[in-house]
Amino acid sequence: MAYKYIAKAWKKPNESFVKELMWQRAITWRKQDSIVRIERPTRLDRARNLGYKAKQGIVLARVRVRRSGFRKTRPTGGRRQKRLGVNKIKLSKNMRLIAEERAARKFPNLEVLNSYWVWEDGRFKWYEIIMVDPAILPDHPIADQTGRAFRGITSAGREVRGLRNRGLGAEKFRPSRNAVMKRRDKQ
Repeated sequence: MAYKYIAKAWKKPNESFVKELMWQRAITWRKQDSIVRIERPTRLDRARNLGYKAKQGIVLARVRVRRSGFRKTRPTGGRRQKRLGVNKIKLSKNMRLIAEERAARKFPNLEVLNSYWVWEDGRFKWYEIIMVDPAILPDHPIADQTGRAFRGITSAGREVRGLRNRGLGAEKFRPSRNAVMKRRDKQ
């Protein structure tokens, strides 16, 4: 692999040239729109591993997502303090899936292939989304799949659905949570 030095630098970005470089880039990225189409990947090694090729029909977009947990408004009365349910509430989607969905909405003619983390600061996270144009690449393996990001078929979606789990407890996620619930109700 010709990009080993890039991959090695991104493994520990705070100890390599990546930190200083990305610190400068993040300054300009904050001023840009939240979804920007880009010409080249920031992390070439990661993009190539996930299916990126520098050819017509494959598009890259950088998406900025707001960091933090689930910001839930405090309910007005009608329950005891224990049941307010404001803190320690987690989203059912991860930030990467949210970024993929936003890119899919911005570019409705493209299908999301995959995505990867690029950088984060105290306020934002940036992801780069690899997308395929089915009109230009009809023979691509995902060209006939529609709405991949919204159906949880991408890597981030499969992670959210619990399909990476193995061993005890994983039987509750396969083939899907909904299918398991239906199976349980029949018994």
